[in-house]
Amino acid sequence: MTEHPFLNKIHHVAIIASDYAASRHFYVDLLGFAVVRENFRPQRGDHKLDLRLGDCELEIFGIPGAPARPNYPEACGLRHLAFWVEGIEPAVAWLHSLGIETEPVRVDEFTGKRMTFFKDPDGLPLELHE
Repeated sequence: MTEHPFLNKIHHVAIIASDYAASRHFYVDLLGFAVVRENFRPQRGDHKLDLRLGDCELEIFGIPGAPARPNYPEACGLRHLAFWVEGIEPAVAWLHSLGIETEPVRVDEFTGKRMTFFKDPDGLPLELHE
């Protein structure tokens, strides 16, 4: 596979939250993302929160009145965010200690690695993957 001479890595992923404060609490206070910058944009009437996890950034937009994301049946577009973990059991136990429910751990049929899913405050599917 030939690498593209300009595309090096994913810089960030953006999420629109229905409840900015709840999403900020979830990603910053519970999951431990570092705040890079946080701004209210008066011209748009929304909040923009830039977070960092490792070398990737996550943007959280708090946009009042944004329509709900369809989950089931799944719609076209971003399906989920996946986080690499070294061990699934300690990561699942940590999420449970925070009051975050997870699906049962299962094995990815293609990679043979264990994985599970959990959800953010808006029901966005998040994955833990070894």
